[in-house]
Amino acid sequence: MWSVRSHPQTKREQLRLQLSSLLHDHKPNCAAIQLDGDAGGAYYNASDEGERLNCVKNVDEIFPPMQAAHDGFLRAIQDQKVQLPYLPQTAGIVSSAGGTYLPNFIVTLRLIRRRGSNLPVEVFMKDWEEYEAYICEVVLPPMNAKCLILSEMLSGLNKMEHYQIKSFAILFSSFESVIWLDSDNIPLHDPGILLNSEPFTSTGLVTWPDFWASTTAPIYYNISRQPEPSLSARACSEAGVILVSKQSHASMLLLSAYYNYYGPDYYYPLLSQGGYGQGDKDTFIPAAAAMNKTFYTVSEPVVFLGHTLPHSEDVHPAAMLQSDPIEDFQLTSEGKWRVKDPSVAKPVRAFFIHTMAMKFNPADGLMGEKSHDWHGNPSRAYTASAEALQRFGYDAERDIWEETLAMTCDLEHVFYTWRSKSGVCAEVRAYWNAVYENPSKEETYKFTQD
Repeated sequence: MWSVRSHPQTKREQLRLQLSSLLHDHKPNCAAIQLDGDAGGAYYNASDEGERLNCVKNVDEIFPPMQAAHDGFLRAIQDQKVQLPYLPQTAGIVSSAGGTYLPNFIVTLRLIRRRGSNLPVEVFMKDWEEYEAYICEVVLPPMNAKCLILSEMLSGLNKMEHYQIKSFAILFSSFESVIWLDSDNIPLHDPGILLNSEPFTSTGLVTWPDFWASTTAPIYYNISRQPEPSLSARACSEAGVILVSKQSHASMLLLSAYYNYYGPDYYYPLLSQGGYGQGDKDTFIPAAAAMNKTFYTVSEPVVFLGHTLPHSEDVHPAAMLQSDPIEDFQLTSEGKWRVKDPSVAKPVRAFFIHTMAMKFNPADGLMGEKSHDWHGNPSRAYTASAEALQRFGYDAERDIWEETLAMTCDLEHVFYTWRSKSGVCAEVRAYWNAVYENPSKEETYKFTQD
């Protein structure tokens, strides 16, 4: 039995008190980062050895105070031996959801259970305004999931918004081994197997790539006193899913929280320079490298899912496909890097679908053009690319819509953001009948497995 001092709730309070002091004491003593334009976005190229773009205008002004604050924060977390709140030898899924993201989270959770995972789930609400009693107290407990209120754990700190929430939710979660899942990141297989396999078991941190090359400013590497990696080393991260051990990577998580706490004015523009998707996504691997912690970045490129554009082979994206890190690691361990030479092996299987333009919230625009073809007819959302769809191994989109239909008709009158809506269940059922129960020849989709 755990002593009261080892209970996560007690350790959460200890961490809150320590963070309140650490973050306030080591704020960068300088003006916010100023950019001259932005870095935009270039697709990642594993052969690109070019130079990093610098868009930071006030380098001379921000460098000494930011380096001093960064150095001070690292010394302090080591001197104070900051401990994270978790129960040893536990594993679970952590997410955040509130408002229009909550229905999407319920769909994702139902699919997690459908894939056979019984891992406990903690979903963080930003504050009590996002708390929905019926969902948290009636719907979630039978699915081994619970709500936590992040603001309750962060009193004395600045209010966390949007991208900042992720790193603090991971910090204050109850599990030693964490699968972070954005509320709209859907697993195609049981995600629990990833925590018991390479590369996670040997590294303690696994991330997935985005489409884009890194746009981190060169001055960041001077501030954090680490070598500047080449542009070909890895793509920037897509942080909709992260695997992390809080036991082995506590210092990395603390530094990532520091980057996110001071993200909007300092570290987001420093780590992304206004590049596509600027936010928390590139606060994890740089923090791991700064702390000399091991990590594995999936090398298999991310792929767009969506509709083919009229009179074109280009894909109008609705989601991105993220790959199996176990199979990816098996290939890279043999020196086979498909990101450099796709001919060395066939693509590894798909493992996650991270929805982008299409969130599975039927009362928030899902039933418009996002679920219809270019002629306005009900249609599958994912019709391209054919190669990517075959990597599912089964009709994943049908499963997603089946759970979306069940969730909608079960909870149509429950969600706060649906209070002014009517006929949502009927609309989704009509779509389901048109596309899945009585599909036209063109809508019949077959999957093959090698």
